[in-house]
Amino acid sequence: MALVLFGINHNTANVALREQVAFPPETMPDAMHKVVNLEHVREAVIVSTCNRTELYIDLDFSAGQTDDENSNIIIDPELVNAAQQKLLGWLSQYHGISETALQGCSYFHWHEDVVRHLMRVACGLDSMVLGEPQILGQIKSAYAVAKELGVAKAQLGRAFQDAFSIAKEVRTDTAIGENPVSVAYAAVTLAEQIFSNLGSLHALLIGAGHTIELVARHLTDKGVKSIVVANRTLQNAVTLGEKFGARGVLLSDIPDELIHADIVVSSTNSQLPLLGKGAVERAIKKRRHKPMLLVDLAVPRDIEPEVGEISDAYLYSVDDIRDVIDDNVKSRELAAQQASAIIERGVEEYLSQLRALNAVATLKAFREKADAIRQTELEKAVKSLERGVPADKALEALARAITNKLIHAPSVQMKRASAEGRDDLVRLTQELFELNNVQPDDSPASAGDKPAGNSE
Repeated sequence: MALVLFGINHNTANVALREQVAFPPETMPDAMHKVVNLEHVREAVIVSTCNRTELYIDLDFSAGQTDDENSNIIIDPELVNAAQQKLLGWLSQYHGISETALQGCSYFHWHEDVVRHLMRVACGLDSMVLGEPQILGQIKSAYAVAKELGVAKAQLGRAFQDAFSIAKEVRTDTAIGENPVSVAYAAVTLAEQIFSNLGSLHALLIGAGHTIELVARHLTDKGVKSIVVANRTLQNAVTLGEKFGARGVLLSDIPDELIHADIVVSSTNSQLPLLGKGAVERAIKKRRHKPMLLVDLAVPRDIEPEVGEISDAYLYSVDDIRDVIDDNVKSRELAAQQASAIIERGVEEYLSQLRALNAVATLKAFREKADAIRQTELEKAVKSLERGVPADKALEALARAITNKLIHAPSVQMKRASAEGRDDLVRLTQELFELNNVQPDDSPASAGDKPAGNSE
């Protein structure tokens, strides 16, 4: 087992590049199946949001993997580097982007750093909006899709479930979720900075997902009464609109609604822009150049960047609202420090579980070996009885043979370890088999020459 992560996020790439590597929901099944078909890949989860695209992978590196004395996984660095290049190449090929473009804005983690990063993301510590809660739901959704497709199994399942548990603890035990800080809230805050009286304005919201619902709620809280929700599916627009006394319309109605819109906020999963420069220019002209604020929270973007060139049209992308967010983030910094401490404990617990699982596997193999010895010697004992060997002699031979074979390999290894000066292994064996107060043996024969081991 070897967990690795290859990703791109808002800290490493601008929105123009992020939208090129985004995975729309309808492409997820195809993408995940293609990832697990790569060499050495056993499991995969793809997390794709407006701020990040991350590939969480479990690789089979058993041939190039060892454990140190602390049961920490050690993987050949060459295998790790090869995995990084393979994922870089796959993402480049899948989206038709040059590897050079991705190389400078990507990051790669493996083993415990994957778990640490996943926990930080789930807790909102790696988000553009510190502590924002929406990312946890997005990660849960991504994992659920991968699990349903059969590409996320035990190894990634353990990592993601631990991340969900830590995120819940952080939300419960810290103030990371206090004070409304999200891209939706930031969009409304931005509107407050531009317009003096939100209550008199008209808002057009494009999309009907969670982000748009949050925008609608914040606008309503600020006193905005005239809200229109436009969506590809009319019923979804109507259903969302009913929660806030808003009207629901189709995307095809946007040009007519745009004329009345002072605030436009868009967040959909569309792969192509829904609002172009021409439509906005016509609307601005009919509005007699009354200012219009447009906030595009989607990746890929819903509004053509050229709209920002229009006089009286003020376009902000999801990256542009970072400064609006920063002020509210300061109040969460102490909570973030507390969350980081919880995450570090969570990482250690995860590693402890892995070490325990390694012990279970070793114990299982030891038991199987002992059972095989027992079965072999029992069959010999039965044959001895059939040949007329007295029962007490057969039982004595059985016990001696089982004892000798069980301690033979440990005795050889102990002798070798002692000769090499590996006193730590000798002490560990004494602890493992509860051999208390063992004194050095000055006799010519050593433990390796006495199959009976520590007989007294």
